[in-house]
Amino acid sequence: MFRRREAVPFAFVAEADSFRSNVTPPPRQRASRSQLAGRTLIGLVVTAGLAGGLLLGLPSMRTDRTAGQGQQSEAAQGR
Repeated sequence: MFRRREAVPFAFVAEADSFRSNVTPPPRQRASRSQLAGRTLIGLVVTAGLAGGLLLGLPSMRTDRTAGQGQQSEAAQGR
């Protein structure tokens, strides 16, 4: 790619950094009771879903060797 060799005045960028507005943004509105209740309910549902998934998923993640050994020992006894 070719770069331009001509000088580009970037004085406007330096001026923009030092510019401060005297306009203040409007104050934030406080959440109503129904909004707070909704946010709390959503948080509880997400937390309960994660906890339930963990509780239901833990048995499938176990590496129990006793069940596999029990079946093998019964097969070995039948020979």
